[in-house]
Amino acid sequence: MENPASPIRPTDDEARVLARDLIAGARFAALAVTAPETGTPMVTRIALVPGPDGVPVTIISTLSQHTAALAAAPECSLLIGEPGPKGDPLTHPRLTYQARAEPGDKAALRDHYLALYPKAQLYYDFTDFQLWSFRPLAGYLNGGFGKAFHLTPGDMLP
Repeated sequence: MENPASPIRPTDDEARVLARDLIAGARFAALAVTAPETGTPMVTRIALVPGPDGVPVTIISTLSQHTAALAAAPECSLLIGEPGPKGDPLTHPRLTYQARAEPGDKAALRDHYLALYPKAQLYYDFTDFQLWSFRPLAGYLNGGFGKAFHLTPGDMLP
């Protein structure tokens, strides 16, 4: 039975389209991981593109703290969506995308990644950079004021 006082709306096609559009248009996101040394949250900004299957992917250096954190505990969260140039930033759509990070085939996705994020040509082929994909576990969409939704993996992927 639905709670009438809950701010969470039933997930509909409009919410699914918005979540998928946020993922498709993302070129960066905030990545939250758990620091292995302390067990505390750590957040960083990463480049991000949708993979050919719609699953978000990134390349990150093995020298970074967040790579070590993903290797130790691959459960993570992405915040996708940025405020527009005008208005209250809290009224702009954003997606909390909970995921399990998995190393991927960097060579196989090179052309795809660089077509969507050409600035990465400067470092894509560096040997310390690895490709990671973010397999969805759950999502929380804030589509703007009064538009909150819980999403399943199938709601977020094409």
